[in-house]
Amino acid sequence: MTLSPSSLESIQALIVGLALAGLLASAFEYATNRRASFRLLEAGGITALAALPMIAVVAPFIILRNTLRGRRFEHRPIPFVMVATMIACGWSLLSGQVALGMAHRLAGL
Repeated sequence: MTLSPSSLESIQALIVGLALAGLLASAFEYATNRRASFRLLEAGGITALAALPMIAVVAPFIILRNTLRGRRFEHRPIPFVMVATMIACGWSLLSGQVALGMAHRLAGL
């Protein structure tokens, strides 16, 4: 089985996006002793505005963490878990492509 270059690039972007989301979520938890969550946006004002870029990158990690916890403790149905995982992976693919694009541009400087 061979993969096309575009498929390999997509897999790489997915992995980079998930790794970046996990790294930033862990760094946020380490720095603040709180878990990253979408509730940061409920604070309103400048706090929510400052949290928005971080949430945009960390969202796949938050979605996957909440989905797995919901399956384990609330016994959510498998189709719900599958859809949430597809959303998180799609989001991660996009954020990974942005991160890789920025890295290529910075490397070209």
